[in-house]
Amino acid sequence: MLNRLTRSLSFRLLLIFLVLGGLFVLGTINAIQRFYNSDEIRGLISGHLSLHVSYVRDDIGVPPRPDRALAITKKVPVDIRIFGPSIDWASNPEFPRVEELNFEPSPRFSDSPDAWADELAGVDFASLGSHDFLRMRQGGYDIIVSTPRIADKPSGLPLIPSIIGLGLTFLLIGYAAVQWLFRPIRLIREGAAHIGRGNFDHRIETIRRDQLGDLALDINKLAGDVESMLDAKRALLLGISHELRTPLSRMRLALEFIDDEESAEDLRNEIREMEKIVVSLLEAERLNSRHAQLSRTETNVKGLIHELVDDFFSRERNRIRIEVPSDELRASVDEARITLMLKNLVANALRYSSPDDGPVVISAAVDNGGLVLGVRDHGPGLSRDQAAHIGEPFYRSDKSRTRESGGTGLGLYLASLVATAHGGSLVLLDTGETGAAFEARIPLTTS
Repeated sequence: MLNRLTRSLSFRLLLIFLVLGGLFVLGTINAIQRFYNSDEIRGLISGHLSLHVSYVRDDIGVPPRPDRALAITKKVPVDIRIFGPSIDWASNPEFPRVEELNFEPSPRFSDSPDAWADELAGVDFASLGSHDFLRMRQGGYDIIVSTPRIADKPSGLPLIPSIIGLGLTFLLIGYAAVQWLFRPIRLIREGAAHIGRGNFDHRIETIRRDQLGDLALDINKLAGDVESMLDAKRALLLGISHELRTPLSRMRLALEFIDDEESAEDLRNEIREMEKIVVSLLEAERLNSRHAQLSRTETNVKGLIHELVDDFFSRERNRIRIEVPSDELRASVDEARITLMLKNLVANALRYSSPDDGPVVISAAVDNGGLVLGVRDHGPGLSRDQAAHIGEPFYRSDKSRTRESGGTGLGLYLASLVATAHGGSLVLLDTGETGAAFEARIPLTTS
């Protein structure tokens, strides 16, 4: 889930919005604090507050006069309580008693650089419920002012929860907008996946008239161009195949009129070699693409291996051992091409090992959700340098692997392409002993 979010462009864009929004809020708060903490503004606020406190004190007088306090509450939306020797009066009977209020200096009114205003001499502050209280002392009396009035209850939403709720609402709206903005990316990705699997006739639906819509149209055009190029390439390969086979057939016919049988046989072998190369190259071109079209069928793997041996290696049947644990092992594969892969691997194993070395082992099993096909011989094996070139076309590792031995250098190349076309791989295992062991891993399921 986390990996999916980190790869999401909409999530990244949302994070950018959040970071920029946070920086804007912090910057605004910092600017406001700097503005209000400036000497001019701080002095202005402190002077006005001190003046108002002095007006209230002077207006109420000593000893305090409740009628003057009541007059103040009618002009200003506050309530007042007067407490002292022989007097305990409040403008509202619901005004909290003095002992219910915990008065102390306020950090907003102090000499600290972060305070709103300078400290007010003889003034303490308290809070209770949704009301703030200010206490002034003069002549042994406490004059307590409540704001807002005791009878007034806040009608609006609390400030901080309102800001948080509004921020979350904007965040959800922003997220929905980003999702809508990037929704075509998912459609483009799905369409590109279809095209990437070789379905070049698939087209991405017209999304919107914007840059993403233009991208979808460009991908559709690209798919058409690639389809045209592959069709042209396929036609060229078929043409080459036809043009090469025709003169080879004429050469084979001309051989029948050559009196020197030894020379004729040499030419006949060369023609067979050329035909084998042409067929292998054509098959390699068909497979050397992620768009290779496979004819998959549900295949009995053990039956396929036995049929392979009977059809192509019946004369060397005694040199081959088959190790398949179950007759029920089945896989969805292109049977003809898997047969071609195994045929090339077995032919190589038989060619480069002798009957005295031991049998060539063909194995099949299921491991980690994949079909594992193996071919192993007990011949001289391959060096690390030779193994690094496995799967390269026309590569022959040493003098023992020349044309006279029957190899064209395309067998392992074709085998590797067959495994890749099935979504798998062909590797040479390190046996730690003599001989070569090839293993093809092919997924049992296809996406």
